[in-house]
Amino acid sequence: MKFVVKTLDGADAGSVDLSDEIFGLEPRADILHRVVRWQLAKRRAGTHDVKNRAEIHRTGKKLYKQKGGGSARHSSARANLFRGGGRSFGPTPRSHEHALPKKVRALGLRHALSAKVKAGSIVVLENAMATETKTKSLKAQFEKLGFASVLIIDGAQVDKNFALAARNIPLVDVLPIQGINVYDIMRRNTLVLTKAAVDALEARFK
Repeated sequence: MKFVVKTLDGADAGSVDLSDEIFGLEPRADILHRVVRWQLAKRRAGTHDVKNRAEIHRTGKKLYKQKGGGSARHSSARANLFRGGGRSFGPTPRSHEHALPKKVRALGLRHALSAKVKAGSIVVLENAMATETKTKSLKAQFEKLGFASVLIIDGAQVDKNFALAARNIPLVDVLPIQGINVYDIMRRNTLVLTKAAVDALEARFK
């Protein structure tokens, strides 16, 4: 499929052929869900923790005699039944990461790209470069192109001036091609690929 290549000023700069094997699939929500869930699970710190009865600093002595007290039978004040006692089956530090086959991850990325194409929410830029680190001028260019919530994927190296100018604009993410991922693609309304990013993607999947 052919896509018109745009410049940051909104002018046409030729066209590019996008591979149907990467950008022309029928998006599957279950594949996208699996990959996003895998990504977010990897990001979780897993540092949640509570104290169980072995970690509570209280005496372990039996509270009172077993019989004759006229109340329930109890042993240590560290039991979970008491206020200030240990927590039963509470969370402990652990990893939330789970396995996902590489083929499913790669398929998820192709489905995410195809979903953006199908929604008409993908733009191909000639390049993502700025002559100066001016957020105001870059924001004006984005408004002219209609970019509000956008993920911009560049080649192996992101232009330093462009990245510095874009980092203060809300809902704008700039990543090199190595950082492209399903979650960031799906959470922004528009996906912008430079010609270098398109070439890198086609080389990666062919």
